[in-house]
Amino acid sequence: MSSAVSFESTCDAPTEDFDELLQGLESKFIPPKYFYDRRGSELFETICTLPEYYPTRTEIAILREHAHDIAKLISPGSVVVELGSGASEKVRLLLDAIEPSAYLGIDISREFLRSATTRLAQDYPWLDVHAACADLSQPLHLTYPPLELPRLVFYPGSSLGNFKPHEAEQFLRQLRPFVGRRQPLAGGLLIGIDLQKDPRILHAAYNDAQGVTAAFNRNLLYRLQRDYGAQVDPEAFAHEAVYNSKEGRIEMYLVSQRDQAIELASHRFEFPQGTRLCTEYSYKYTIDGFADLARRAGYLVEAVWTDAQRLFSVHYLRNSQGQARNSTSK
Repeated sequence: MSSAVSFESTCDAPTEDFDELLQGLESKFIPPKYFYDRRGSELFETICTLPEYYPTRTEIAILREHAHDIAKLISPGSVVVELGSGASEKVRLLLDAIEPSAYLGIDISREFLRSATTRLAQDYPWLDVHAACADLSQPLHLTYPPLELPRLVFYPGSSLGNFKPHEAEQFLRQLRPFVGRRQPLAGGLLIGIDLQKDPRILHAAYNDAQGVTAAFNRNLLYRLQRDYGAQVDPEAFAHEAVYNSKEGRIEMYLVSQRDQAIELASHRFEFPQGTRLCTEYSYKYTIDGFADLARRAGYLVEAVWTDAQRLFSVHYLRNSQGQARNSTSK
């Protein structure tokens, strides 16, 4: 098998970005997908190695312990599809256990995706590797994988937490045709979900001592400069991350340290001192709370694995409502 990667893209500099960013600067909320240019993706991978940031190492430990249990649920010859694939490191545990026919990594950071999937193809020469640059907040319209191939859709990192609960339910519902039909050993969704816990653990995870998360957050403003030509002073904004216990979510902000403005595409947005620009929500669930959400979205919960401290969970879901039209087909 060749180590070349089949690549397609549906996120080539969409003009809609400007409208979304203008609306975000007006409302003081910019979606977290704008974190992930190459620099932002690199910073996030560093965050994943920090001692305070428990989700990555905990999810990896769960996958390492249960990879062969997961493999027993998967059809032979399946395609592993990874949503928000990043560095494609966690999925290696699944590839080793499942030995699928192919892999498809989907991520919004184009160059980071190319690099990660090229490394994967080199390390797994027997594996047919595909990559797709796509915005997961939009319906997936991809040419691969074909309808007849069963697949394991893998969504690690608790990225679903970036959606508000009603948005998460809608996302899972629209993903159902992509996951595939309800049959034994057919399509399934393996998803990592962060759990509610001591707020002190959460605060430390999003306010690390080395300041990497702060740099990751502020990089969004540097990206507005680099990619969109915004007039902004990123260093005049401070990182802030707080846990909202009522909503069950981490809220991440960039806080203006003086009276200033951000200018983008001939629009000017005032940021008086103390004004907060929200850049991320990260919802935390209970096991039962997520199971209820998954059922409302049309899934059966077939298995749940957690660590001993119940910091994090991995859920295996199946489509409970049959085979729908494959949303990957154009």
